Amino acid sequence: MSDKLLYSLARPFLFFMDAESAHDLTLPALRRAHALGLTGFIKKPEADPRQVMGISFPNPVGLAAGLDKDGRYIDGLAALGFGSIEIGTVTPRAQAGNPKPRMFRLPQANAIINRMGFNNGGVDAFVANVQASRFYQDKQGVLGLNIGKNADTPIERAAEDYLHCLQKVYPYASYVTVNISSPNTKNLRQLQGADELDALLSQLKDAQQRLADQHKRYVPITLKIAPDIDSEQIKNIADALLRHKIDGVIATNTTITRDAVKGLQHGEEAGGLSGEPVFELSNKVIRALKSELGDALPIIGVGGIFSGADAAAKMQAGAALVQVYSGLIYRGPALVKECAATLRNVR
Repeated sequence: MSDKLLYSLARPFLFFMDAESAHDLTLPALRRAHALGLTGFIKKPEADPRQVMGISFPNPVGLAAGLDKDGRYIDGLAALGFGSIEIGTVTPRAQAGNPKPRMFRLPQANAIINRMGFNNGGVDAFVANVQASRFYQDKQGVLGLNIGKNADTPIERAAEDYLHCLQKVYPYASYVTVNISSPNTKNLRQLQGADELDALLSQLKDAQQRLADQHKRYVPITLKIAPDIDSEQIKNIADALLRHKIDGVIATNTTITRDAVKGLQHGEEAGGLSGEPVFELSNKVIRALKSELGDALPIIGVGGIFSGADAAAKMQAGAALVQVYSGLIYRGPALVKECAATLRNVR
C-alpha cells in the first residue's frame, strides 16, 4: 500500500479529531511505526544534494520547525525522506504555551491557525532528546535547531534567552535558526525592528564565533522572519543580515492577516495563519529579499507549499531550499517525494 493511499485512508479519522489531539496522536504513532520498521515502505526521494551554508543537504525539501517542538520524533520524521529536519522552537525554560484550544484547521482554505505559544519542555530536555536520536548519533542528515525566548522574559532581555539557547544547542546542530517572527509570543516581532535586530544579531554573531572556536566547528545561523513586513523593513533586515554576516534567512513564518479566510469557521481565531493563504505572501518576501541580497546569503522558502509546483515557485522566487509543514498535514508524506522530484529540475 502506497504512503499516499495510506494517508488518504487515515486523514478522515485524523481530521475528525481536533487539530492538536490529532497531532498528539500522529507523532507518537509515527515514532512507534519507525521503531517497528514499518516506515520502510515509504519510498524516499532520489538523492539531489544541494550545498547551502557550507552544508550538503541530501535534497532541497526540509521539514519546517513547529511540528516537533521538543525533538522527540526526529527519527520517525527523518524516515519520511526530508532533506533536513528543523525542530523547535525551544526556549531556555519549559513553558506550557497558550491555553487550549490553540490550533484550528480551516480545510476550505487548506490552512491552519495556531497560537501555541512556544509550548516546549525547555532547552535541556530538548538537547537530551536530540542526543538520544539515531539521526543525530549516526550523523544521518541535516538537523536544524530553532531557538526562541520564554514568554515571561521581557523583550529588552530577549537576547539573553537566545544566547542561552544558542550555547546549549550549538554542539548538536547542523544549523541554528533564530525565531523572531512568531506572532504568538507577546512583542516578539518587535525584534525585527532595525535597532532591536541590529543589537540581537551583533550579540549572536559574537557568540557564534566564540562557540566555533570552542567546539572547533562552525555552525551556521539563520534568521526566521514574518511575511507581514513592508519593503522598508525587508531592506532593513537584509542590510542587517549582510552587515552581521548571518548565514541564511528563512522566509517566512505565519501571517496575522485574515483576508484569505474571512467568513470561514475559525477564520477570526487569534494566532498565526499558515497553509495556502501564506503562499504568495511568503513568495513576495522571498522575491524582495533576493533583490536585496542577491547571492550573498541563501533564502530558505516556506509557506503554503502544497505541491511540487508550489515548491518550484519558491525556488524561482529566489529560495535555495524549501520547507513544508501545513502541506504535510493536508497532503501527507507523499508531498515530500513530489516536491523533491519536481525540484530535481530546478536550480
